[in-house]
Amino acid sequence: MYKIGIDVGGTNTDAVILDENQQLIHSVKMPTSEDIETGITESLHRVLSETGIDRSKVTHAMLGTTQCTNAIVERKKLAKVGVLRLGYPATASVLPYTAWPEDMVGFLSGKYKLTGGGYEYDGQVLSEINEAEIRETLASWKGEVESVAVVGVFSSLKNDQELAVQKIIEEELGADIPVSISSSVGSVGLIERENATILNAALFKVIAATSDGFEKALEQEGIAHAEIYLCQNDGTLMSLNYARQFPILTIACGPTNSIRGASYLAGLKDAMVLDVGGTTSDIGVLTDGFPRESSLAVDVGGVRTNFRMPDIISIGLGGGSIVREKDGDITIGPDSVGYRISEEALVFGGKTMTTTDIAVRLGRAEIGNPELVAHIPTDFAEKAYKKIAEMTEDAIDKMKTSSGSVSLVLVGGGSVIIPDEISGVAQIFRDKNGPVANAIGASISQISGQYEQIYIYSQIEREEALQDAEQKAREQATLAGAVTDSIEVVEVEEIPLAYHPGNATRLRVKVVGNLV
Repeated sequence: MYKIGIDVGGTNTDAVILDENQQLIHSVKMPTSEDIETGITESLHRVLSETGIDRSKVTHAMLGTTQCTNAIVERKKLAKVGVLRLGYPATASVLPYTAWPEDMVGFLSGKYKLTGGGYEYDGQVLSEINEAEIRETLASWKGEVESVAVVGVFSSLKNDQELAVQKIIEEELGADIPVSISSSVGSVGLIERENATILNAALFKVIAATSDGFEKALEQEGIAHAEIYLCQNDGTLMSLNYARQFPILTIACGPTNSIRGASYLAGLKDAMVLDVGGTTSDIGVLTDGFPRESSLAVDVGGVRTNFRMPDIISIGLGGGSIVREKDGDITIGPDSVGYRISEEALVFGGKTMTTTDIAVRLGRAEIGNPELVAHIPTDFAEKAYKKIAEMTEDAIDKMKTSSGSVSLVLVGGGSVIIPDEISGVAQIFRDKNGPVANAIGASISQISGQYEQIYIYSQIEREEALQDAEQKAREQATLAGAVTDSIEVVEVEEIPLAYHPGNATRLRVKVVGNLV
């Protein structure tokens, strides 16, 4: 039995095959195609052809892709969204799409309606929903919107109004129209949660095309009965149906795949991970085997959101980063030759000096033709290499939560440029399969479920609240494709809300389970 994992990066698309014992059978690395889908299809074909495995024995196929991220950044293939905010007149001073990039609003239609509804912070009804007004609005949107985002004030405390409006939308616009409700997408904070919900609604067409394309690519290769999963940005997987409901969860899944793959390759559950690509390096933290989650609001394509994202720092340092000297100072990046490194880097006969050329000149890497970089002065190469070390050290320091030294796992195709000694790092782990750690991470991941809500402990016992949140997190994991009996709790977070007299607490429970 075999698993296939594919991860699409900005520079390369990697594909791996693992056996039933999670051992790597074969891997390929190919340049990412401009349309992405071609690169996925070609890497899948190549990894299967080069191994010659029995394709009927492929039981699972996993894909980590940048398509949703690219759609937001490039403003392409986004759905026309109608936004229903339940909270009029209390929230009328700050309208939907506030502080959004103007071009983005235009792509999404810019349609919204403020209507009655919402709750106070203690769960009391702010106002009832106005069903007639909602139906009238939806009727006017027919044929003009392709999905709907529903956002209620304090729906993270109670979401029954959002669910009621979802039913009305299905009655008016049909059961097939995609609906995003904010209580399932974002966290506490109306505007950021609303923004995340709108983005989720805008990505339905993109995720449908991505999942359908992956299914067709597998079928073309004779793989018709494998369980198919997409990667989430917390280092776990989700079924295609779940991904179609929450496409926003695929954003930033690449770095988390690498973190999970690094954990597997190094055999560590707690460490720092540096994933060096062709253009950028991503630094993340392994905590008990999973990527550390960010506690900050996250900017996605110029839009401020608060949905779950990994705690990642990206710097403009990669294997293709361009090295320059001006007035005696050496600069590295942030521009890069990217996937054109095999044409433009000096070691491949090109005319652009890259960090890879520096590593080859100093004998740190065996890539291309070293004679083509022999003319680079040794002192210049050493100064450039020192600059690489300084950039790495600065990024690692930003991710530390204490002054002590850390263990560092190096992965990614560009990791050959990183020195063996880095200040503040106790030990460095490298693995021969590190260049495809992202695809390995996609292959070995589990299914997760997460539930977050505000509970008022003066109205409900803490243990009862914990059990309720755990049960709902388990339900999410099951919906995402986990085997029910294998699900276990991996994280519980309680954050008291100081401004509330009733001992209100924001409670988040995360569970993981095995694949079907």
